[in-house]
Amino acid sequence: MESGFNLTRTANASAWRVLPNRWDFVAFPLIICLIAMASIGFHETLAPMSTLQTQSISLDPANLPEYAMRTTLRMLAAMVASLIFTLVYGTLAAKSRRAGLVLVPILDILQSVPVLGYISFTVTFFLALFPGRVLGAELAAIFAIFTSQAWNMTFSFYQSLRTVPRDLDEVSRGFHLTSWQRFWKLEVPFSMPGLIWNMMMSMSGGWFFVVASEAITVGNHTFMLPGIGAYLAQAISEQNLHAIGWVILAMTVVILAYDQLLFRPLVAWADKFRMEFTSSGDAPNSWLLDMMRRTRLIHQLLTPAGLLLASAARLRLRSPFGNGQRNGHADSAPSGRLGDIVWGVLVFVLTVYVIYRVVTYVRTGVTLDEVGHVFVLGLITLLRVVVLIAISSLIWVPVGVLIGLRPALAQKIQPLAQFLAAFPANLLFPVFVIAIVRFHLNPDIWLSPLIVLGTQWYILFNVIAGASSYPNDYREAAANFRIRGWQWWRQAILPGVFPYYVTGAITASGGAWNASIVSEFVQWGDTDVVAHGLGAYIAETTAAGDFPKIILGVAVMSLFVTLFNRALWRPLYAFAESRLRLD
Repeated sequence: MESGFNLTRTANASAWRVLPNRWDFVAFPLIICLIAMASIGFHETLAPMSTLQTQSISLDPANLPEYAMRTTLRMLAAMVASLIFTLVYGTLAAKSRRAGLVLVPILDILQSVPVLGYISFTVTFFLALFPGRVLGAELAAIFAIFTSQAWNMTFSFYQSLRTVPRDLDEVSRGFHLTSWQRFWKLEVPFSMPGLIWNMMMSMSGGWFFVVASEAITVGNHTFMLPGIGAYLAQAISEQNLHAIGWVILAMTVVILAYDQLLFRPLVAWADKFRMEFTSSGDAPNSWLLDMMRRTRLIHQLLTPAGLLLASAARLRLRSPFGNGQRNGHADSAPSGRLGDIVWGVLVFVLTVYVIYRVVTYVRTGVTLDEVGHVFVLGLITLLRVVVLIAISSLIWVPVGVLIGLRPALAQKIQPLAQFLAAFPANLLFPVFVIAIVRFHLNPDIWLSPLIVLGTQWYILFNVIAGASSYPNDYREAAANFRIRGWQWWRQAILPGVFPYYVTGAITASGGAWNASIVSEFVQWGDTDVVAHGLGAYIAETTAAGDFPKIILGVAVMSLFVTLFNRALWRPLYAFAESRLRLD
């Protein structure tokens, strides 16, 4: 009798566990709304291309919710693609020495190529994939947004893989974990705090170029994809300040939604990956994550997926790089010297061939005097970038440390920082143009702040990520030894956040070069304000459709960024890897 009662009670308990509770009734509408929004957005991408020509962008604020939904879905799709790219590309660059010699410089070049440069050469390809359908233009826009997100995330992940603490690496090898298991059990968790903060920065940085990505030009035809970026471009063209105000409101709502529904739960979830033995007692939290943990039916539905992922991470697979030496330098043994020589020759031949093809094409429409002129313009923009990055570092490194060491403060600052990072410089064009024209100011000086407005946040977000990951054990040790003031900055916190700062500074400088295109050539209605610089040169030649000069400008910009990274940032990276690791 007692046995039958226990079986009945167990059966009732099992049935009770799969019944929805009050938290399920709150979470289900959110999930259904997200699925419905994605379904509607995908259905609209299958419409004929002719609908973009017949349905012009309306500045009626009633259309902004639909435009915001379309832009949100594009940015989310680009974020998913960026995350996949980051895991694959960053791992290959960090684990293989030979691949890293090629992939890291390519990444430097990719982040320096302006979004306008990608759009100029990829739109035709995507439209040809889906002829006569809006989906081709949507993919072109998503790819353009992807190019404004992926490089920052990849640099962050690469930096994390290169600075995994040696003691944790040795412990994983002591447990005989394969390279696959070590990747999912150690390296990805260690990189999570920094990667998530860089995902936030990348999402916010995507807003800076959303205007260019939603205006697709093919020949003499321009297709405006419904979205906030297209709405903003139309408002600037018509000099409609009321419409710009509505854009700011719509952006604020979307950024807050992203913060509450995506990034705040991720930050709270990633806090468990902090490298420490003692807790600060002030961990970040998320109402959405707490609600999902309290659900009963949704939790049961998600459990099989979690078990599947956990089982996949435990598979004893081995990567092509083997277990090798620390930090993935598996191919650095002396026996591979012949392979290094062959690899180097192949890379050199390919590089020479690409340079030859570019020079051959550019020579059809460019003279040597033009090349010299472009190099001078590049030096002018370089000076602006260096000065602005130095000023931004002096301001945002202390602020980032202050925020990152206080999770409660970081939680309050997070939405504001995302909004400021997402605030497109385009919205400030009226202020700068009117002030410069009215007071006869020098554009070379007063347009310069526009370059760094959208990129300084890379430094802030990365420093916050570094300070958030700083072990609480080290903070307590510094307090016990009474290390304070400048000594604390010099010997404790700055070495801890330095690898993250270098990542932020690299992406900030690359982003500043990219931003110079829209910041050195500013339009407000029929009024143009132009500063001397490489960005203005690329913007003007792009508007004129002069492809040899466009390629020349992009090539010179890529050369400047690559040489600058090789001369400054890469040595700092190496210094951070060898001297400033938290071991």
